[in-house]
Order: sequence, then structure tokens, then C-alpha cells
Amino acid sequence: MPFQPSDHIRTILDNLPMKPGVYIMKNDKGKIIYIGKAKYLRHRVRSYFTANADGTRKTLKMRAQVRDIDYIIAESEVKALILEDTLIKKHKPRYNIMLKDDKRYPYIRISWQEDYPKVETTRRVENDGARYFGPYAAMWAVQNTLRVLRKAFPYLTCDRDITGQDERACLFYDLKLCNAPCIGAVNRDEYRAMIQELMDVLSGKSEGVLGRLEEEMMGASEDLNFEKAAAIRDQIKAIHFITTRHKAVSPKMTDHDVIAIARENDDAVVQILFIRNGKLIGSDSRVLDNADEETDESILEQFIPQFYSEMADVPRELILPSEIEEARILERWLRDKRHGSKVEITVPQRGNKRSLIQLAQENANDALRMMRAQYEADVTKQETSLTELQTEMSLPRIPNRIECFDISTTQGTAITASRVVFVQGVPRKSEYRRFNIRTVDHFGSDDYQSMREALTRRFNRWQNAQLEDTGITTPDGKDKNETWKLLPDLLLIDGGKGQLGIAVEVLKEFDLFGKVPVAGLAKQFEELYIPGESKPIVLPRRSPALYLVQRVRDEAHRFAITSHRNRRSKAGMVSQLESIPGIGPKKRKALLKHFGNSIDRIKKASADELMQVAGINEKLAETIIIGLD
Repeated sequence: MPFQPSDHIRTILDNLPMKPGVYIMKNDKGKIIYIGKAKYLRHRVRSYFTANADGTRKTLKMRAQVRDIDYIIAESEVKALILEDTLIKKHKPRYNIMLKDDKRYPYIRISWQEDYPKVETTRRVENDGARYFGPYAAMWAVQNTLRVLRKAFPYLTCDRDITGQDERACLFYDLKLCNAPCIGAVNRDEYRAMIQELMDVLSGKSEGVLGRLEEEMMGASEDLNFEKAAAIRDQIKAIHFITTRHKAVSPKMTDHDVIAIARENDDAVVQILFIRNGKLIGSDSRVLDNADEETDESILEQFIPQFYSEMADVPRELILPSEIEEARILERWLRDKRHGSKVEITVPQRGNKRSLIQLAQENANDALRMMRAQYEADVTKQETSLTELQTEMSLPRIPNRIECFDISTTQGTAITASRVVFVQGVPRKSEYRRFNIRTVDHFGSDDYQSMREALTRRFNRWQNAQLEDTGITTPDGKDKNETWKLLPDLLLIDGGKGQLGIAVEVLKEFDLFGKVPVAGLAKQFEELYIPGESKPIVLPRRSPALYLVQRVRDEAHRFAITSHRNRRSKAGMVSQLESIPGIGPKKRKALLKHFGNSIDRIKKASADELMQVAGINEKLAETIIIGLD
């Protein structure tokens, strides 16, 4: 049945203004679950409640929870963008893409407005007349830079009122880490000239400074003033150390940020390369929440305002891997942050900038792999996930051993069940198993019967494994009885109440119900159904327990699909469409004909486009989108 909004929501939709602004969606408890911006509020908000919306599970799930909608009219799209970012950071809605571990980047601040400028670190940039250099990826990088620079440019670090009349300098003067303007060792102009050269080095303009120092070093050497020559040599070394740490990119590229995205399952990482004065001065990666099912374009459009709203140093060009629809709006907003100076968003197709995109992409991929590896290696996080899952589900013991079953099917043929095993929060792939379903031929395409067979065979093996020398072997021919002897601390079934009911029946047959905790994981809304409970358990959105459950589910799904595709290939079935319930030979041919025999075009099609094919209704269109995801 097509989705029908409530009368209350319909009234709101019919009366929204045709003006720019921000819309705020709330659930039945009045909690904000999504915030968005729009050029025309009426058009944008109504699009969520059409027959198909955008067809993604995330949107379908979100709109099913909406019970009220507020809106705020803005003067322009740019004002709406600013307001949206402010509200998202304040309310952290469940369905908005969010930056994890939001942070301010460190900068080097030089108080140039003072007679004797000081050099210090800061995370806040203000319009106070000081000069700021950065951003740096980490504070330790700033401190290392200043520690080296101070050897070449011995700047002030004390709070003295500098008059040049003090009788005694501090210890730093003896250590040659301050040139002591406090006692008149240098005057105001000499001190400021030194700080200017320090700023030149930080700006990547060190050639002139090095040229002058080398001339002075040669002159001191010729005058046999070897102590002075050695001191200047050390200054040159310090400057070289700072400048060579920054990779040269191109003298034509003066002020740019390069952005790329890496994604795997529900995880997403955005990588940023900072280029200043033709040199790569640093990079950083940011993990995103709620990026699942979002397009790269949508991720970039939501990432840029969140990231740069906290950045004092906005570059004059953002280099992106792909086009975004809101590029012109974001350019106007970024221009305002640069106090009217032009900002461009570009997508290079070739040349040096394209190579930088590839470099950023490699870094993003590495950051994503590292993030997942660190999670698997982080015993503390795993323990937190397991403890939280035990608490939320009221389990009798910590679920150190989790088994998850999933079914992959093609219209009643080549049906495969998979079992994945997680031990202490980490996948144990040596214990993954697949079951080629045999009994469903008599029942048609029946996921329930397929699940019954898989679970029955699993616990039959547990029963048999209690006996000695059973001789049970796995497909690789090695005795793996241990994997069947152990019972799970939590049995997860990838499915809702129906599949859970089958699991309960099988557990009762083996007298294991009550001994093996079991839950059904709803595929659409990530809700956990427990036997005897009418309402599902909804884990907190950003909780470690939810992340663990998602990883288990995704791994089960991946393994089931892989096993199923291998089996289909052996059976000579080459069409991905046949794996989707409701798609038989006739509809498959119609879809392929309509989309030019291209699976990729079908994958990219919207629900409206799919419904143009004869026999494809709204529900089947949504099933196709999810099935080809």
C-alpha cells in the first residue's frame, strides 16, 4: 500500500511557503530526527512524502517516524545553510550526517599588532590584527614546528613589558632561545624584522631568508668569526628542516584544500589535504556518522559546511572528486567566511590537481582501513560494545560468542544460508559456514523454511558434536567439530518477527530455548526483536553496541551474498536481477530492455524511473533499489 502521511503532516505540507529556509522533522516524542535546508521549503519537504521519496531505506525509515514538522524562513539560501549547520550541531539529529569528534585545528598565532610580537599556539582564530598560520593536523605538529623555528628565530615567550632598560635577561637569552629585546640586545625594528622572516618561512617563502643567512654565514667565515658562522649554520639547518617537511606540490597552487571520500559498508571517511603556498603542509581524516545510503554528492554537501564553519582559514579553492549540486551556494558562503575574497569549488579531470585527488583518495582508503583495524584491535571498545549489548538486551551473560544467520535467495533456486561468528567482538572467519538449502524446492521461495533448515542443520551438528569421533567434516576436509560444539551467547537472525519465530521453534526442538538467547534483527530499521516482547529494542544511534550489531549483520549479509553469487555462477545464472523477490524472467527482460541491457543503469535509476517499466509498481521499485544496493 502506498505511503500516506497523516492529516496533520498533510496540512503542514499544503501550507509550507515557497521561500528559502530550514525544516525540522520531529518524531512522536517531539525529538528532532532530521534538519535540512531548502531553496523552496514547500517543494523540498513535500518530496519526502511523495509515493516514492528517494527510494532509500534511510529516507523511508525516517519519514515513517515523522509526526511533526517545524520550519524557519531564511533571507537566502546562504542564510539557510548557516542556520542548518548551527541547528545540526546543536541538536545532533539521528538521520543527519555528522562529523565524529568535531574539533578545532591548531594554528600558530603571531601578535603582529604589538611592538614586540609574540609567537604562540591557539585553536581559535579571531579578527584581532594578529597573523595566523595553519591549520595543522595536530597540536604536537605545531609544537614541533615552533621548537625548531625558535632555534633560528629566538622570539619572546615571556610576559615582560619590553622597554629595553631591564638589567638582566632571562635564562633563554643564555640558551640562545631569545634575543633579549628586554635589555636592548636588539631594538624594536630588529626584532620585528626577525619575526617577519619567521612569518616568511611559515608562509613557504623561505628562499629570501636562506639567501641572506647563507651570505652572512660566508661573510662570518671569511672574517674568521667561526662561532657566528656556526650559529647561522644552525639557523639554516632549522629552516631547511621545517621547509623540507612540507611536500612541494606546485608553485602555481598557493591556497587549496583537496577532499576525497572512502566508504565501506556503513563507514565513511573524508580526507582533507591542506596546501598552502605550493606545499602540502598537512592532512587530516574525519569519520562520518549516518552516511549509509547517502550519495557521495550528498556527503560532500553536508560535510563542507560542518567542517568549514569551525575553520578560520578558508582556502581560495576546494578541489573535489565529483560535482555537487550546491557548489554555487557553498562558494558564496565560503566567500563570506573569507571576508569577501573569492572561493572556487572545482572538480579536475586531469593534471596535477587530479593527481592530488588520487593522493587524497589513497589516504582516505588507508584511514578507513586503519579505523576498522583499530576497532578490531581495540579490546576496550570491544568490551564496551559487548557489555552495552548485554545491558540493552538484558542478556544473562556477555555475548562473547555471537552467531548470525542470513538467507540469500533467487526465486526459490540456488538458496543459500550463511552463518558468521564473532568472538569477543571480532569476526572469526575460520568458523564461517554456508548451507546450500535443499528442502525449499517443495515449498517455493520460502525464507522461513530456508532459515528453519539452516538452524536445524546447525543444531543437529551441535547435537552430533557432543559424541566422540563423529567424523563431521567441513568443505575443506578438516575436522572442525569445535565450531559446532560451542553454543552462541547470542543468536542473531537477520530478519524480523517471522524469522525470529522460526528460530524459537528450532531452539525448542533441541531444548535450547531459554539457554541460547536469540533476537531477530529487522532488515529495514535495525531493530532487535526479542521473544515475548511486543516492542523491539532500538539501540542508541551512536552506541558501540549498535556499531557491533551492524558489523555482524553486514558481515553476514556480505558472506551470504558472496556464497549465493558463487552458487548462482555455477548454475549459470548471470543476472543480478533474478536475486530480487518479485522479479521473474518476464520483468527481468522488460527491465533490461528499458535500460539498454545495463545493470549499472538500473542500479542508478530512481523509483520513478523504475516504475516506468511495465509491471513494476512502487513496492517492487523500492525492493529493486534495496536488492541492487
